Amino acid sequence: MTIVKRFIAGAVCPRCGEMDTLKMYRDESREYRECVRCDFSDSMALDGSDQPQGELDTRVNRGGHVELEPAQPLNFVTNPVSTKH
Repeated sequence: MTIVKRFIAGAVCPRCGEMDTLKMYRDESREYRECVRCDFSDSMALDGSDQPQGELDTRVNRGGHVELEPAQPLNFVTNPVSTKH
């Protein structure tokens, strides 16, 4: 079987940030991306079996308690000087 590698139009490499340097190809079970500029490469299973289980860890849902400052009310007042003539 011949593997056909195609460039991904408009794609930006996650490592070097260059546009239009990523090419992709797939075999029977995986899809691959490669950058021709910086030799970045990664792959993912076509059936999604290598996806992380559960929620991704972010700065919002990490453990630990962050102390917040108390809320302060805002007072909106009208402009006493009119600029209309």
